[in-house]
Amino acid sequence: MKRIKINRDICISCLTCVVACSVSHDGEDPRNRVVISSDSKNSPIFCRHCDLPECAFTCMTGAMHKNNQTSYVDYDKNHCASCYMCIMACPYGVLKEDSLTQKQIMKCDMCQSHPSRMPQCVERCPMQAITLEEVG
Repeated sequence: MKRIKINRDICISCLTCVVACSVSHDGEDPRNRVVISSDSKNSPIFCRHCDLPECAFTCMTGAMHKNNQTSYVDYDKNHCASCYMCIMACPYGVLKEDSLTQKQIMKCDMCQSHPSRMPQCVERCPMQAITLEEVG
């Protein structure tokens, strides 16, 4: 499985990853963001597509679920009850409410619908601080 990795030492907080995410999703809210960590480092945060995803375990409708083929945690907005249990359960604070609809969750989908099938945050990072690497 491939996962997004971040080298915080070379991230310059240019927000290109955030803009690339928004553009690749037709101007919707980005599914990632950059925060300043407790040790004053720039810290882009993304869905980690956990092996044991708390967001999927707490989802009462199955809208948030682990995809056995890709190993990504997928989100199906058509089955979402907007209870926000997934947001509360995420230990990394990555998930958020869609500010436009206030009925859906904004979650990284690894840009699976983009023609390149490559996460745009990775493809567009000018510092190459964000990479896609094979794990486990």
